Amino acid sequence: MGKTYERIDGRLRTFIEAQPMFFTATAPLSADGTVNLSPKGLTGSFAVLDELTVAYLDFAGSNAETVAHLRENGRITLMWCAFQGPPNIVRVHGRGEPVFRDDPRFVELLGHFPDIDHTQHGLRAIIVVSAELVRDTCGYAVPFMSYDSDRDLHSRRFARDDDASLDAYFTKKDDIATSIDGLPGLPLPLPPTP
Repeated sequence: MGKTYERIDGRLRTFIEAQPMFFTATAPLSADGTVNLSPKGLTGSFAVLDELTVAYLDFAGSNAETVAHLRENGRITLMWCAFQGPPNIVRVHGRGEPVFRDDPRFVELLGHFPDIDHTQHGLRAIIVVSAELVRDTCGYAVPFMSYDSDRDLHSRRFARDDDASLDAYFTKKDDIATSIDGLPGLPLPLPPTP
């Protein structure tokens, strides 16, 4: 049954780092605002920075809800499910921050992701999450599913973009600079790749 952890280490860290996919959930402060739930993957795009801090790469996409919610209130929950092996679900509830390309911390943070070519995916920001509550639950109802491989569609789509074409792509999308609920999203024009 469920257990609360003081830190992300040992068996818990090993479990999190072994999962090929996780989910992020954020919401605006407005009671009638849109809750956002996003799947995340791509091998090498997630890192445990220390016992209470994790980060993941935020790549190009058709909206920026997570970024907008974090800029407004910082609340975020990350969740990993065991689709193979013993059943388990781990959630990290905490405060998140998008670190954009023009932030002095960006290059140092990028060093935590040596196994992914971030230039192939239109990297917009690095999301850094400080854990406030770490819990696991049984996961008995989570189905067995196999992981075959990462899809190459994202890298094939965005590998051909440079900073100018990425900025043009983001500018023409409705929910990038502003969220569905009208919150500030990704700052445009897009800062150049450091």
